[in-house]
Amino acid sequence: MTLASPLFPACRTLLAVTAAATLLAACASGPTADLSLVPNAVNSQTQKVGLFTQPVRWTQKQPGCEGECPTMVVDSLAFPGHPKLTTLVDHALALMTWLDDSRSPPYDTIAGLRTYFWKTASARDRIQLDARTRYRNAHLTVVELQAGTYRTGMAHGISGSEFIIWRNDIQKAVTLNDLLMPGARPAFDAALRAAHDQWLSSSPAAREDPENFSRMWPFVTSDNVGLTDTGVVVKYQPYQIAPYSSGQPELLIAYPRLQGILKPEYLPQP
Repeated sequence: MTLASPLFPACRTLLAVTAAATLLAACASGPTADLSLVPNAVNSQTQKVGLFTQPVRWTQKQPGCEGECPTMVVDSLAFPGHPKLTTLVDHALALMTWLDDSRSPPYDTIAGLRTYFWKTASARDRIQLDARTRYRNAHLTVVELQAGTYRTGMAHGISGSEFIIWRNDIQKAVTLNDLLMPGARPAFDAALRAAHDQWLSSSPAAREDPENFSRMWPFVTSDNVGLTDTGVVVKYQPYQIAPYSSGQPELLIAYPRLQGILKPEYLPQP
């Protein structure tokens, strides 16, 4: 049973991973006004600058199990020389697998998750964890995390995604609130709603029955954002703004639309 098709009911990982990021995030004084952390690049990712990465890849079945066995698959990243970011990626991926809102997870690392999983898993259970750099330059590293779980008896797996925006210079994660000018959240949400309207106009499912689609899948805002060279990408979990068949929708707000909304250091300079 693979987890390629995402299914994630109502963003349960958002609070967990936001909390993980908050462990290392802090508001720091920005660079000088004429220094942008987002160079005017033409590629979605600058390949020759930014933090060095090493793959962390392994697949393991439950020790001692024969036949059909619980399985963990990890395709993550380590950042040599940057242990805080390496730790945060590991911590956030582990927390994204915990779906019980009534109690805290009994683990906070992938190693702890693996121990817990072997103790509690059924034969067909599966966990898959992935991390990749979505965008990077000399100043910023944007990591996209994907975590999926399948429990025996489920019709589908449960999966979700989160972004980490890492400031290389101050060695800290920043959140959407850190990116925004004071009091700019309503303006950001308005820009996001406009991007959502544009997405609806290109969605076959939405165009087929716009009124019913909007009733079933109303617009909601999101803090799950990543920076790219062209704008801020906002990624939704399955079932947040669209049916399962739409996967994990992404909305892009171009930087020109974010003038006066993002802090100057997070806007490309001409």
